[in-house]
Amino acid sequence: MTKRSPKSEKLTQDQQWSAWAAAAQQGDKKAYNNLLRDIAPYIRAVIAPTLADPDWADDITQNVLISVHKSLSTYSPKRSFKPWLNAITNFRRTDFLRCHYSRRKDKQTSLEDPNFIRNHVTNPAHAGEYKDIEGALAALPKKQRKIFEMIKIQGYTAKEVAKEMGMSVSAVKVSAHRTSNQLKEKLG
Repeated sequence: MTKRSPKSEKLTQDQQWSAWAAAAQQGDKKAYNNLLRDIAPYIRAVIAPTLADPDWADDITQNVLISVHKSLSTYSPKRSFKPWLNAITNFRRTDFLRCHYSRRKDKQTSLEDPNFIRNHVTNPAHAGEYKDIEGALAALPKKQRKIFEMIKIQGYTAKEVAKEMGMSVSAVKVSAHRTSNQLKEKLG
C-alpha cells in the first residue's frame, strides 16, 4: 500500500481556499493573490442572481473582497473557508441593499407622508396629479375619507381621530391603512 503525498491529491475548492487563506495569514503574498483572484468570480456568481441590478454585483464583490482583506486574520484555518466567506458575502450584500434602498426611499413619493401631500398636492404645478388624488378621495365613503384625511393630510394621530370619530384606535389604523392601499392601487 502506497501513501499518497498531500500534493498529489486534488483539493476541493474549499480546501484550496482554506490552504491559501492559512498561507496568506503567514504572509504568503502569492497565496493571498490567488485567494482573492479565485474567490471574486465565486462571490459574483453567488450574489448576481439575487440582485435587481446586475451592475451591483461588482460593487458588492469589491466590498466583500475588502472585508476579506480586513478580516482575514480572524479566519480560523481549522474551519471551512466557504461558510466564512458566505457569511461575509451575505453581510455585505445586506449592507449594500439596506443603504441603496434607504437612499431610494427619499426619492419615492408616498401617500403615507403628510409632507408629500402638503408640498406637492397643494402646489399648482401638480394640478393634474391633485385632480387625480382629489377624485380618488371623493370616490371613498365619507367616513373612510374623513379618517384618511385627518390622519394623512391634517396630521392627527390615530388616537385623536378615534376619539373624534367614536371608534377604537385599531379600527382607525386599519381604515387608514386600507384606504392608503386602495388609493395607491387607483393612482398607480
